[in-house]
Amino acid sequence: MVCMGNICRSPTAHGVLQKKVLLAHAQQALEVDSAGTHDYHIGNPPDARAQQHALRRGYDLSTQRARQLLREDFERFDLILSMDAANETLARRLAPAQPRAQLMRLTEFCTRHRTSEVPDPYYGGERGFEEVLDLVEDACQGLLTALRLI
Repeated sequence: MVCMGNICRSPTAHGVLQKKVLLAHAQQALEVDSAGTHDYHIGNPPDARAQQHALRRGYDLSTQRARQLLREDFERFDLILSMDAANETLARRLAPAQPRAQLMRLTEFCTRHRTSEVPDPYYGGERGFEEVLDLVEDACQGLLTALRLI
């Protein structure tokens, strides 16, 4: 999961997918991680608002720490999911010429929502964090269905 600073959207997606994988008893099949395209918050926990909203829905993000997306991630993972076009572009620039990982947008797996991006809630209000959760829950469910893990 990839966003800009790895403190709002991507850790939320990380936490949601990780819990869905656990509930599907698919921990052996899927490793979940998140990163940011920028180095703004390396080592910091997710934004307190993101944690608060996620926890209300049963997702604990407290153990996560921000890190920056690395070129090596394109060899370590099979799938890298960006939250928006800008971060997808930045990730593509970082990727090696023949990456192992396929780079896609998380929203490509949405089944109930029609959107191409998970909007950044950082400068908005509470509704933005709830919208991120709505989109991410939908997309993560769609991803697990596409991977035939549920």
